[in-house]
Order: sequence, then C-alpha cells, then structure tokens
Amino acid sequence: MNRNLRYKKVIEYFKTNQPEAETELHYKDPFQLLVAVILSAQCTDKRVNLITPALFKKYPTAAKMADAKVEEIFELIKSCSYPNNKAKHLSGMSKMLVERYDETVPSDVDELLKIPGVGRKTANVIASVVYGKPALAVDTHVHRVAARIGLTRNVKNPLQTEQQLLKYIPGELIPVAHHWLILHGRYVCMARNPKCDDCGVKPYCKKAGI
Repeated sequence: MNRNLRYKKVIEYFKTNQPEAETELHYKDPFQLLVAVILSAQCTDKRVNLITPALFKKYPTAAKMADAKVEEIFELIKSCSYPNNKAKHLSGMSKMLVERYDETVPSDVDELLKIPGVGRKTANVIASVVYGKPALAVDTHVHRVAARIGLTRNVKNPLQTEQQLLKYIPGELIPVAHHWLILHGRYVCMARNPKCDDCGVKPYCKKAGI
C-alpha cells in the first residue's frame, strides 16, 4: 500500500469511528489545561485528573498560583512524577503569564515555548486544543503509532514525526488527528502487547504486513 493511500484509509477509519476524539485531561479554561499538560509529562492523564481538582480549587487562576510558594504547589502535586521540577515549572509559568501576558495563555507556539515547563509537545497541545491551530503534539504514543502503522518513515525523534504527519494530514484535521493517534496508542496499539486482532486500523497497517 502506498503512503498516500495508507493515510487516506487511516484518516477515513478514524473520522468514521472517532469523530469527536479529544483530550482526556479535565480542565475548564486555557490556564487549567496548561497546568494539566505540564503535569502530564511522563505521568498518566488519570493521575493528573486526580491531582488537579484540589490544585485548581486552591489556585484557580494564574495570579493565585503566582502568589504561591513552590513548596505549597509541591504539596498538592507530589503524587505525580517529578513533582519538584513540576512545582517550579508551575510557579514560573504562572508568574510569566501574569507579568508578560496579562494572565492570557498565548496562542502562538513560539510564545508558548518561552514559558517555564513548556516544551514543543505542550505548546502544540495548547495551540491545537485551545485555539484550534494546525499544530500536532507528538508524545510517545503518537511517535510509536505513526511509525508502526507506516504513516512515518525513518524518523529518529518527535520533531521528524511531527513534520511528516503535518505534510500528509489535511490542516483542518490536524487538531483531532493528535487525539486519534494518542488514544489509539493508549488503548489499542500499546507499546507492549498491542491489540492487533481488535484493531480497526489493521487492514492499513504496515506492521501487519499491509
């Protein structure tokens, strides 16, 4: 199967079976999503969703969190991975939102990358989910699934995966395609023991020999 046809078939499958795919992180506004995505680095969404209710109750806005001590933030997030670093990131992020952006989470990826704790994946999530921009966040799930299916070729890092996917996925579908690949990797095409027999993408999958 050639590459263009593979993309066409995979996109058709997801459009039919997961038209409303979205993030599993719980949030009410852009600030809360930014906090949740920073916390989600090397941590499950399920764990983040257990942490954020108490965190958002105490610090519902960037201004409130900016006034908090790092140690106070740490106490509320210590059950996630790397809580020391993430507490510092959340503190610095909140202060920058207050001081530089009038508490408004930027929509531009380059501006987002200036914020403490925000890497390219996080910046793309915010640009895509909050602002509907054609930005595609690549995490371990997206990187793995895209390569297995055959959507990407000879990629060595997430940026190369992102660049190849952006080349073939129509711009209007890029925000939802991010969730298609993440959810597929989380529940079907897992790193170990993928559920190939239950996979709707199998007829178009390079790993399956197609």
